[in-house]
Amino acid sequence: MTSDLKLLVLRMNSPLQLEDASHSFVEELIQIQCHLQDIGSFVATPESSARDAHKRNLYFDPLCIEQIEDRIDQMSAELPTLTTFILPSGGKTSSSLHMCRSVCRRAERCLSLVMRTESLDSNVYKYINRLSDYLFTLARYAAMKEKKHEHIYRKHT
Repeated sequence: MTSDLKLLVLRMNSPLQLEDASHSFVEELIQIQCHLQDIGSFVATPESSARDAHKRNLYFDPLCIEQIEDRIDQMSAELPTLTTFILPSGGKTSSSLHMCRSVCRRAERCLSLVMRTESLDSNVYKYINRLSDYLFTLARYAAMKEKKHEHIYRKHT
């Protein structure tokens, strides 16, 4: 997932940019990559197999969760209310963020299995859960800022 986020950031900052390189969230995505690096370390070295010196580093700061929730609230306040499901759409930036969200959801499912057998800070799971909501909201926000259309899901009968 961190690689997908970096690829998105690189494309946004390249001469062949996605729709809008002036998005305010590029630094947020880089910070999220750092959080994901920490989480990868936690998963790779669960408390049950960690050396004592490493155990003190197995704490995930809940402030990271609060920051993501605050950003979700800020962006949601600017977005139209959803009354139906939307399809991944809204331009290249938004679609890339929807792709990252899909990867995040898959990571969340895998992490729930790990947490059944290993001791892992519950804030790690909460962060990944909130991150997928953040990426969804950010995808919608990017589409709005770029004035791109989001496609509505319609059940075919």
